[in-house]
Amino acid sequence: MIKRNPLVLGNKTLKDVTDDICAPVERFPSKGWVGLFLAAKTLLLFYIVILGTVVGVGIGLLGVTHPVFWGTMIVTFVFWIGIGHAGTLISAVLFLFRQKWRTSVARTAEAMTVFAVMTAGLFPLLHTGRPWLDYWLFPYPNQRGPLWVNFRSPLLWDVFAVSTYATVSMVFWYIGLVPDFATIKDRAKNKLRRSVYGALSLGWRGTARNWSHYEMVYLILAGLSTPLVLSVHTIVSFDFAVSNLPGWHTTIFPPYFVAGAIFSGFAMVVTLMTLVRIGFKEFQNYVTLDHMEVMNKIIMTTGMLVGYAYASEFFIAWYSGNQYERFVFVNRAFGPYGWSYWVMVSCNVLIPQVFWFKKMRRSIPVMFIVSIFVNIGMWFERFVITVTSLHRDFLPANWGMYQWSWFDTGVLVGSFGMFLTLFLLYLRLFPAVSIAEVKPVLHVGYDDKGGHH
Repeated sequence: MIKRNPLVLGNKTLKDVTDDICAPVERFPSKGWVGLFLAAKTLLLFYIVILGTVVGVGIGLLGVTHPVFWGTMIVTFVFWIGIGHAGTLISAVLFLFRQKWRTSVARTAEAMTVFAVMTAGLFPLLHTGRPWLDYWLFPYPNQRGPLWVNFRSPLLWDVFAVSTYATVSMVFWYIGLVPDFATIKDRAKNKLRRSVYGALSLGWRGTARNWSHYEMVYLILAGLSTPLVLSVHTIVSFDFAVSNLPGWHTTIFPPYFVAGAIFSGFAMVVTLMTLVRIGFKEFQNYVTLDHMEVMNKIIMTTGMLVGYAYASEFFIAWYSGNQYERFVFVNRAFGPYGWSYWVMVSCNVLIPQVFWFKKMRRSIPVMFIVSIFVNIGMWFERFVITVTSLHRDFLPANWGMYQWSWFDTGVLVGSFGMFLTLFLLYLRLFPAVSIAEVKPVLHVGYDDKGGHH
């Protein structure tokens, strides 16, 4: 019989688990956390100034121009939506399949999903150029005659898909936090902390009735979230696939986008969990090398799926016999933006192959570097799809280049300021590992010693 590795190291007791996970919330922040938070907050303020300027002056400050009218805003929107996939996948899909290894990383992955979707949601709203009219995107009763949303447009489907995904993800994340909020409330040493976490715990008492209702709601939300994991990026892919533009008009986009989203999402989880392990030493017993290795295997697998999709696109373009489709893909690899295509292929297909070696899958520096390259490569994937398909279409008279400006750089870099500020606040204020879910798996891997119970 194959013996399982322990999911929690260090022979922890139930009290140790509570003490370790509550420690970052209850003690003063370290110098490292304060330094990172100040840097992220500065970047966030810079982001706010950049977005305010773009809204005040107009999106012409960005590189969008004829014929490339979709640029950094849409590229970065798709990038962040993709990042938001892994959290719900780990917390919902793996929960339904009873994968116990998910317990230590699910909470932080869910938080990543919520913050990534919040970051992504700003871009299409600002890309409209008149964000104060964005409420027109919703089909509400009005007296302006024929002014009504176009239900046949995938851009409208996107509004519903992303807002539904964000709502369900936030509720799912919050419900999972309720028992842990009650634990922090019970340990609170001042009235303010007790009041705040008491309100957040919604009157949780830990009774059998509470647990019964909690587990039922958690299961229902997991069931609701699972199809959303697949639907949201499928619908994002429809923004491109239902057009008649060569390079976009393809049926492979839905599975291709979902695989890419899982790929980039897991890479971001590895990046963040690596930093969490370094910043909070006590979490190294809960987020072990076994957890990181499993995620690296998923990165390698989805990376090969993405590579297969890249190759299929070229094959279909050749096999279709459509001269415009063939030209777009030749231009994509060898045209003026060929460098971005090869950056994408190198980061997404070639570099993750190092995970064939177990030593590399279990090396923290290697997995951190690979995850960063994957994140870079996945941003370039969206850049390649969006810009290289638009800049040379059917008529050479319409050809042009994307005029990248430093506002594009500010928007892209600043979005990380928003994401990291939210994430660092989460690490300080919320328990980053689920106490309620880790305690039941303490015995895994210790069965021959009689376990802890």
